[in-house]
Amino acid sequence: MLSASLHEPFLIGDAFVALLEGRYHMWYIHGTKWKKFSEADPPDRVYKIAHATSADGINWQREGRLIIADKLNADECQALPTIFQRDGAYHMYFCYRQAHGFRQRSDSAYRLGYACSHDLVNWERDDGKAGIDVSGEGWDSQMQCYPHTFELDGRIYMLYNGNEFGRAGFGLAVLDES
Repeated sequence: MLSASLHEPFLIGDAFVALLEGRYHMWYIHGTKWKKFSEADPPDRVYKIAHATSADGINWQREGRLIIADKLNADECQALPTIFQRDGAYHMYFCYRQAHGFRQRSDSAYRLGYACSHDLVNWERDDGKAGIDVSGEGWDSQMQCYPHTFELDGRIYMLYNGNEFGRAGFGLAVLDES
C-alpha cells in the first residue's frame, strides 16, 4: 500500500489493484487540498484519482499527475475507481461529487463517472457513456457512489451504493452489451 508523500501529503486510500499487461496497476485517491467554503463550516477536503505501477506488487512508482479530468470544477472530489477490460479498451467507473454541501443537497452528492483508456495511462472521461444515472425516485434517486465492477460468466456487473452512502440500499447493475 502507499503512504503519504511530498506531493500526496494526506488521504491516501480507496486502492484498486489489477495485474494487467504483466504489471501491477493501482488506482487510488489522494487529497490535494483542504478548502474552507464558509466561516461557519470546517474546511472540506478535495481528492482526486491517481495511478501507480509495480513490477512486484510491493514497490510502487507513482505517476504524480491527475488522470481524470474534472467535470464539476477544480474542487470536484473523485473516489473509488474500479477497472475492467472489454473490447480492446480499459473502462473505469468511479464516483464524484462537489467538495462542499454534498450531505445537504442531492445536486452536490455523489454520482457515477466513467472514463476509457487504450493504454492504461491516458483516460478520456465521458460520463454520458456510463449507462447509469440517479433514478427518478427511490433508494438511488439522490446519490450513487462507491462502484465496484466484476466479471462473472462473461458478463460485467457493478455493485454500487445509493442514497446516504448506501443507507437506503445498494444495487447491482449489469452491463448491457446489446
